[in-house]
Amino acid sequence: FSAAISACEKGGKWEMAVNLFDSMAQKTVESDIVTFNAAISACEKGGEWELALQLLSRMVQSSVELDMIAYSAAISACEKGCEWEQALQLFGVMARSKVGWGTITFNAAISACAKQGEWEKALELLSVLGQSKVQLGTISISASVSACEKGCAWETALELFMETARSNVELDAISFSAAISACEKGGEWETAWQILRVMAQKAMRLGTISF
Repeated sequence: FSAAISACEKGGKWEMAVNLFDSMAQKTVESDIVTFNAAISACEKGGEWELALQLLSRMVQSSVELDMIAYSAAISACEKGCEWEQALQLFGVMARSKVGWGTITFNAAISACAKQGEWEKALELLSVLGQSKVQLGTISISASVSACEKGCAWETALELFMETARSNVELDAISFSAAISACEKGGEWETAWQILRVMAQKAMRLGTISF
């Protein structure tokens, strides 16, 4: 069952993965951490956040210990479903448990905030990330800059972008585009032009949003 559910998860067939998972109970086959994680990950890929949370709850009821994979997949499912509050709630539960955070966990939680323009929450998470043992990466920074831009905190977006540009963390096209959009909102056309020039020098693909 584990291999079949994992295959469905990798193939993006979340409904088939969940059906297979449910059939295990009908055949009195005990679910373990591998099958639970595969089913939750399948729901995450399909953006089925409610199903992912239901499976997480069943995992607890079955006395199967939740691990980083289960939490991260469920948080990612909430992020894809634009449920930032649910994502942060799960993140908080994870913080109170003995399960350690990972880069994927932070990325998903920050991205969930970014989609809804919850820039203050995103920066709070980024601060926690900076104080943790988890390495600060491009996705976390990009999502945070995007959160500030969408939340109309253009000055904060530019400040974070410039600070990161001076560090060892690599900026991607999403970060550049978000920074340029922030400049547009703040009327900082000269800064936008400078960022665009740096972006071109790095040979990044210039999307229409950058222009």
